[in-house]
Amino acid sequence: MDATYQINGGFKPTTKRNADLDGPDFYPTPRWATFALIDNESFKGDIWECACGDGEMSKVLDETGSVVISSDLFNRGFGEVGHDFLDTSRRAPNIVTNPPFHSAEGFVASALKQADEKFALLLRLAFLEGAKRARTIFSTTPPSRVWVFSERITFYMKGAKRAGSGTTAYAWVVWDKHASGGTELKWLEPGYKAKYS
Repeated sequence: MDATYQINGGFKPTTKRNADLDGPDFYPTPRWATFALIDNESFKGDIWECACGDGEMSKVLDETGSVVISSDLFNRGFGEVGHDFLDTSRRAPNIVTNPPFHSAEGFVASALKQADEKFALLLRLAFLEGAKRARTIFSTTPPSRVWVFSERITFYMKGAKRAGSGTTAYAWVVWDKHASGGTELKWLEPGYKAKYS
């Protein structure tokens, strides 16, 4: 049986991604997905990309005028290497990243402590369900906004042949420490993939 079939007590999502339980889990974020966030959310102050990989997301954030701090636990040839976001005391005004999916809950917990203004995580839409997350995250610190992708994101391992399309729904989940009220559910307009790919 596939050793990654059950992760944290739940079945592996329907996706082309395979969990690397040894840590790397490296699937660069398509540029258009980051542009979709920046077009719809404003960030005041520096942005920390804390799982920067080879810099695909950091480069878009830089192109769109943000001052970006980039780090990763693993050496992908970009940013500060060896910085463990799950065990850090560094703070930043904003955090934007695509966390390893098997560590997403830990990234939320850390970002709640380390982001002063706002943080946005690119997550599977299914992250919003589950009794454990309802108790540990959403009942006490629900997100301010959820931006659902109208177009499917396809993640490829670095260097993999690009073919086919993704089968998993994703969203930008945003915690804004200055927002009031409940969680807003919003949809990203189609067209980002064609415009920025």
